[in-house]
This record gives sequence, C-alpha cells and structure tokens, in this order.
Amino acid sequence: MYMKKFIVGSVLAATTAMSPILQSAEMQFFRIGSGGTGGSWFPIAGLIANAISSPPGSRPCDKGGSCGVPGLVAIAQATNASVANVTAVQSGQIESGFTASDIAYTAYNGEGKFAKKGKFDKLRVIANFMSEELHLVLPKGSDIKSINDLKGKRVGIAQAGSGTQVAVLNFLKAFDIDRSNIDEAELNQSQSAEHIADGQLDAFFYVAPAPTAAMIQLDSSKGMELYRTSEEERQIYEKGNPFYYSTTIPAGTYPGVNYDVPTVGVGDQWVTSADVSEDLIYGITKALYNENSKKLFASGHPKAKDIKLEIALQSIKIPLHPGAERFYREQGLIK
Repeated sequence: MYMKKFIVGSVLAATTAMSPILQSAEMQFFRIGSGGTGGSWFPIAGLIANAISSPPGSRPCDKGGSCGVPGLVAIAQATNASVANVTAVQSGQIESGFTASDIAYTAYNGEGKFAKKGKFDKLRVIANFMSEELHLVLPKGSDIKSINDLKGKRVGIAQAGSGTQVAVLNFLKAFDIDRSNIDEAELNQSQSAEHIADGQLDAFFYVAPAPTAAMIQLDSSKGMELYRTSEEERQIYEKGNPFYYSTTIPAGTYPGVNYDVPTVGVGDQWVTSADVSEDLIYGITKALYNENSKKLFASGHPKAKDIKLEIALQSIKIPLHPGAERFYREQGLIK
C-alpha cells in the first residue's frame, strides 16, 4: 500500500509541475515484480526502476537528466518472488519480474512445480543480473550442527509461491527429509526473522542476495548464526540441482556473523513477456547498463554493484527477449 501511495503521489507531483505540452506526452508504465519488502530484490528492483525510467518532462540524459527510456515510469512491486513473478508475467498481470534461473527454466518448460500448469511459453529473459545465496538462519547458540539435525525442528521454509520454497524442499529432499519430518512454517523472510527472534522457530531458510534487510535487523537486535554447509552437503545438493553451485557469504556481510559461510547459490534473472515490444525491451536493457546506472547501483545497495554486462548472459537456458538480444549483439556478446 505504501508503494502504491508513493508512486501515485510521485506521478501526480510530476505531472502537476509540467507544462500543458509536457503533460500531453505519452507516459508508459512498466512493473517489476520483485520479492518481499524485507529482502534484497525489492530495493534492487527500486534501483533498476529508477535507472530505466525517464518520465515525460525529464531532462535529457546528455544534459544531466535521466538516462532511462523516454516516457517510461517503472515501478518496483513487492510480490511472493520467483514463482509468483513468472506466473504473473506469463498471465500478463505484470510486465516483468525477478526469478531464480532454475524457476525460469522449469516454468518455461512446464516441469516440476509447473507440470500441471503447462509451459510458460511467453517467458523471455532480459538479463541474468546477479546471484543469490541460500541462507540457513539459526538463533544464537543453536545446537544444529548438520542438515539432518533439522528433523523434528520448527523450520521456516519460505512462503508458498516462492522460488525459495521450491529450492528448500529440493534441498531437504536431497537429505531424505520431507515435510513430515519437520514442523514447517510457510513464512516470508521478515516473518521468519521475527519468529527466530521471539523463539518460535529453530531455523529458517531463505534464498536471497546477501545482505537482506530482515536479516540485518535480526542480526543487530537479537543476533543470529548462519549455518555453514559442509563440502559433502553442498555436493549432495548440487548433484540433483544443477542450477545451484558452491559459493560463500563473506565474513562481515552481516556484522554479527564474523566468519565465512560456505553455502550454495543460484543466478537471478529478470524476465518479461514475449508480448512486450522489442523496442521497449531494447531501450530498457540499454538503460540498465549505462554509466549512470552503474553509479546508481554501486551506491544504492551492496549487491546491486554486481549488475554488470559481463554476467548478463550467464545461466540463461530459456530464450532471450528479442529487444535484449539486439542490445547484446550490438555489444558483441552474441555473434
């Protein structure tokens, strides 16, 4: 609700200040489905929305104004993340959204969780823009020393409709743990952190770019531990989940976690619909990687600095949008 009020207020303020000629300029809205407000995707979507927007009446890029798409107003929209986002893009409820690469692949091919829904054949990739890490969050002093110790515990598995929940259930399955072996809680990241803080959970999983606001708050208030997966545990999971790979959350990412955290990660992708025009997505992709955007990302969020052209085509297993493909060909990334 706050976001809706903010966007509407901003648009009204902008149009009120414009001359009658500028007010008649065409304005186009473009929504970016992200994740919950306590995670990293939502603020990063806000940064990207700023980078690609250039409302009617804005100063031109070459005169110190916005370097976004002329006439475009992009909006970051809080959602239940990956699964909800690809579903909304496929159905036309939103123009674009963030998703983990494994969710993009299974949705496009109608596999796994999407087998009964059919192929999400309208999904197209704009960019692989960063990676995210699997966090297993524990309270201070936790006695959980292995994944198998989760049996019989109160465990947050993320909200229904999220890519995190799909990943978590696959993760647990790799260790012969199913939902009947744990006292599960379907909660978003903020709710999970609150439940850890007040003792209602023994652990919770979340896949998100580190650091996240909800975990920073938990870390600074009650303190937390992050579970360090062993090499054997990572190999077990990666064997059945090829989109995931070994990675590390560096010491100090969360101030109270002063040790490296070995875990697994997955690529994050920004997807849109084949129904969105080629010219619009070309302009959006171009704006995503201009120099002004790089400066905005570097100062806006610790993880947003990872949005680089060099990784734009990594881990993509479904079709690119023609507009994005045109931009990458111009940059020499596609021959």
